[in-house]
Amino acid sequence: MVTFLPTRGGRLADVPSFDRAIGGAESNVACGLAAAGHAVRWVSRVGSDGFGDHLVETVGGYGVDVSAVRRDSWRPTGVYFRTAGDRATDAHEVAYYRAGSAASAMSVENVDLASVRAARVLHLSGITAALSEGCLTLLRALMTPGEDRPLMSFDVNHRAGLWRDAEGPRVLLELARGADIVFVGEDEAEEAWGISGGPSAIRAALPEPGVLVVKQGAVGATAFVSAAGRWGLVAPRPTQSAGGRVAPGGSGPAESSSPHVRASGTHPRPAPEPGTFVPALHVDVVATTGAGDAFAAGFLSATLRGLPLKTRLRHGHLHAAAALTTPGDLATPPTRDTTDRLAAVADDAWGTLRLGPGWTQAGTAPEEVRTP
Repeated sequence: MVTFLPTRGGRLADVPSFDRAIGGAESNVACGLAAAGHAVRWVSRVGSDGFGDHLVETVGGYGVDVSAVRRDSWRPTGVYFRTAGDRATDAHEVAYYRAGSAASAMSVENVDLASVRAARVLHLSGITAALSEGCLTLLRALMTPGEDRPLMSFDVNHRAGLWRDAEGPRVLLELARGADIVFVGEDEAEEAWGISGGPSAIRAALPEPGVLVVKQGAVGATAFVSAAGRWGLVAPRPTQSAGGRVAPGGSGPAESSSPHVRASGTHPRPAPEPGTFVPALHVDVVATTGAGDAFAAGFLSATLRGLPLKTRLRHGHLHAAAALTTPGDLATPPTRDTTDRLAAVADDAWGTLRLGPGWTQAGTAPEEVRTP
């Protein structure tokens, strides 16, 4: 969708003008992966309007294949406005105009499922699930187990304001349990599902994914990898599993109808595996919007390259740092050489890195990384 960024701080009611940019969870990840050197296709719908033209041209400019993007003559391209404040503060405002948008009309009838499933990895977001019943049905169809199902990556992206009813948290839990790689924030797990107690508590309540990445904001990120996902990419799983996997399109496990879950439920849980924690970098933050998408792009890029788990997390942090040091939703990530070089530093050196605005354009110059 098209994003409008304020030209100065303050309430939306007081901002006199906005700068146009692009945003959207899946398109942000697509652009980040393409910029990192991967072949990426973005599948979506936009309006037959100027905003749709801008969106497709800009995403395509990152090297993303946009041939599967469909134009809708009856519905507009989605847009949203936001303030300059941090999303985590009470001062942050977001005004979404996505209801009735072209993307909200995506369905199993108007999306080429075979083309989507031809990918090595398919990345989905809980935001799309919230747009309409048609979008939710589409996500469930794409997650249906089968020989043609690619590796499923799912970012929970809980946005309470987008859901039409209180079923959002339950639906997101269902979708997360059906994915192979899941990204979820520690804060959103508590907000959506009532899970507190840190990454291990989240893993205990969500044991099904082969890889679970719990983002912990400025603290860092913890990744859990099951035996199925220990080496390289996780193979798609069969319809049933001992961990109580939910078949997409069905109802959740027989726990409570409440979206809040408890790790001590009645279903058998596999023995918990230890998590791998990597601290976040010291970053001079400009804006936080888009950092989670950038993290996912960096982690998935390293996953596609078969890099070790610790290195995947470091790639995620480096891509997130690029987003954190720019005002828009989408930032140019560091080059692959720069990412590989910084991800390979010793633990003590990693802890002293400090990244500020413009660091991704500094090439190999010493000033790209400032130490305290």
